[in-house]
Amino acid sequence: MKVFKAIICLAFTGLLIWALQTKFGDIPPLGDFVNPSTGFWQNAESKNILATEKLKLKDLQDEVTVQFDDNRIPHIFAKNDHDLYYVQGYLTAQARLWQMDIQTRSAAGRLSEVVGPKALELDRYHRRMGMTYGAEHTLAGIMKDPVLSKVIQAYSDGVNAYIKRLKPGGYPLEFKLLGYKPEEWKPINSAYLLKLMSETLAGGSNELGLTDVLNKYGAKITNDLFPDYPMHEDPIIPAGTKWDFKPLTIPQPPAAFKAQLMAAMQNKEKVEGIGSNNWAVSGSKTATGFPMLANDPHLNLTFPSIWYQMQMVGPDVNVYGVTLPGAPCVVIGYNQKVSWGVTNVDADVLDWYQVKFKDSTRNQYWYNNKWNKVERKIDTIKVRGGADVIDTVLYTHHGPVVYDNAEMQKKGRPNVPVGNALRWIAHDESDEFKTFYLLNRAANYADYRKALTFYTAPAQNFVFASVDNDIAITPNGKLPLKYKGQGKFILDGSNTANDWQGWIPAEQNPTVKNPPRGFVSSANQSSTDQTYPYYINWKFEGYERGKRINDRLGAMQKATVDSLRLLQMDDYSIRAQDILPTMLKHLDATKLDDYQLAALDSVKKWNKFFKASSAGASIFQNWWHKFYEFTWRDNFGSKDTVYYYPTMDRTEALLMKEPKSIWFDNKRTPALETANDVVMASFTATVDEMMRNYGKIGPDWAWGKVKSFEVAHLGHVPGLGSGNFESGGSGSTVNALIDGHGPSWRMVVQLGAEPKGYGILPGGQSGNPGSFFYDDMLKTWQQGKLNQLLYLHSAAEKSPRIKTTLTISK
Repeated sequence: MKVFKAIICLAFTGLLIWALQTKFGDIPPLGDFVNPSTGFWQNAESKNILATEKLKLKDLQDEVTVQFDDNRIPHIFAKNDHDLYYVQGYLTAQARLWQMDIQTRSAAGRLSEVVGPKALELDRYHRRMGMTYGAEHTLAGIMKDPVLSKVIQAYSDGVNAYIKRLKPGGYPLEFKLLGYKPEEWKPINSAYLLKLMSETLAGGSNELGLTDVLNKYGAKITNDLFPDYPMHEDPIIPAGTKWDFKPLTIPQPPAAFKAQLMAAMQNKEKVEGIGSNNWAVSGSKTATGFPMLANDPHLNLTFPSIWYQMQMVGPDVNVYGVTLPGAPCVVIGYNQKVSWGVTNVDADVLDWYQVKFKDSTRNQYWYNNKWNKVERKIDTIKVRGGADVIDTVLYTHHGPVVYDNAEMQKKGRPNVPVGNALRWIAHDESDEFKTFYLLNRAANYADYRKALTFYTAPAQNFVFASVDNDIAITPNGKLPLKYKGQGKFILDGSNTANDWQGWIPAEQNPTVKNPPRGFVSSANQSSTDQTYPYYINWKFEGYERGKRINDRLGAMQKATVDSLRLLQMDDYSIRAQDILPTMLKHLDATKLDDYQLAALDSVKKWNKFFKASSAGASIFQNWWHKFYEFTWRDNFGSKDTVYYYPTMDRTEALLMKEPKSIWFDNKRTPALETANDVVMASFTATVDEMMRNYGKIGPDWAWGKVKSFEVAHLGHVPGLGSGNFESGGSGSTVNALIDGHGPSWRMVVQLGAEPKGYGILPGGQSGNPGSFFYDDMLKTWQQGKLNQLLYLHSAAEKSPRIKTTLTISK
């Protein structure tokens, strides 16, 4: 018996040892993960940090001092540019290495190397979108610049200096979870981050859905439902602004300007309700007499945060703000003379072209009345735990053929081989880092305008303020010269008239400086009124946030930092102001039961603020979205075809001006429904659904409970996010918190003899879940407060907020 037990124990021990050394699916070898010397235990970090530290880095040219403040924000003091960007790279990698690695892998189509086959389709998509193609062109542009080529190399060298010092026990937790190690950082990785931002902000399109609508309903109905300018608008450049330039000749559309349907396309559609805010207020409207600037870019919120805070001081620069982990320079921030911020323009800089191939070999395509050679690029996708995948990507003069109908042909349709080629601004040579390098050092309006000329993509609304009492805003980027509506639908790739015909001159990008109203602002709405001579896009974000910002700023006098902070947190609904009275007018209260009447009473008493405690906000939001869905789903909902739904603005116009429109009719019933019927049906459905989910109307109907919201881990690792928390705001309010998106950085800057900055991240500086500084700023962000930013002038300057002084020498 003892021998038998001994054999069982030995067998169990052997099995356990094998299990601890073996990777099961996404689970790392547990022996490595729990190893006391190298496992996750090594990632614990105390809040208590050393007062002084010393570090030697052999590639430095001179000594560098770094002051870390109470939020672990580094303030770098360097004596030359090389050391400034070298140390920026080193410190960013120290705090955010896994974030830098995984985002670069995603853009490059290399996730499958570390997570296996589950990422294969995303990798294939990013490669076919030409992310590497674009990154290579961007890097080429950077390396041509004698200054920026050195900046990006110094930054990369700094990252690698940190990586070389790492031992397995010090690897960030996510490397241990996934069971892989960091690799050398290359300058092209920084370019990949620009492509990733272009994909996020300018990588979506509606062409497929709109082309399907055009093919089903024809041009008249399509143009009616998808107008080139909305009913509601309060443009970024104030309406009536005069253009002081002679525009270029606008290209003419082809004689037969009609889009053709393409097969089997699954491109990323734009999502309504995601956006950002920025504004600048003239000294004439502030308490100090100097301008103030605010910015809160809305992006997908994650741990670690999208941004990394930093102050960078060198021989000709003293700049504070947020950086993109993996990229040099401060992207949004201020110095002693100026401040700037950005929001997305949503310019139409991505077009799809139908490509006709000569035959099934796809060696030639028809363009400009002749057959042209197709270029081929063979991609090898390495897949962890599986065989390599070989993918051949075809290139036309437009760009990569992202989709083709080879699979459709196997099913017998269509007869002529066609593909979907992509023309995207992110593929072009560029040097966006030069814009930020120059803005970091800008002293006045002329410097701001010069810096913008180097910026390509994604197009941004650059807001500006200076100590000279200048304010300005410019929807800026490298914008193609197009005929009106070009790219609204899928284009015929064989016709030269559908090519981009040049560029809007940088100096003719819409801009306004020191307008009479005393402020400039943007919230992703239309860039201009309809007098601007060039076509930028047919659709922008709704006007609601911009309208609310302009209303508040227009009435504001003697503005303070707190005035602008409170405006960033504003959750009043212009949408509800516009349409709720009409919805209530179409509702027949005599047909409601007691529960529905209670809900009606709640929404009638609602003050139109999306407060977390408001039941009226929950009822209105769900009611409006059901009304929208009930209106369009009969005609635009399909399992087989992707139809783009009409916009919220067009739906509001239909409700307010065309209550008997045929679009309100429910095809599933014999009756002819009108707006009255849809309003009634959507309201009762809303109340019934909320009662099922939350019981009778009461505290559980509060908006903060109904709207789930979380700052999730970047890799969606359970337990490493914030968990669900109650929040106010909605996609159409200034405080645009919805579906995990929201203000990724809130900043207010007060210029003057001494600049004062205030800001907050929804998380912390560290990417390490074991660090106190992983989420130490989240609560302040949730409360809508801002931290005063510590702007130092020298390495010797004293402040009680400085907790650690790091001296780096050769």
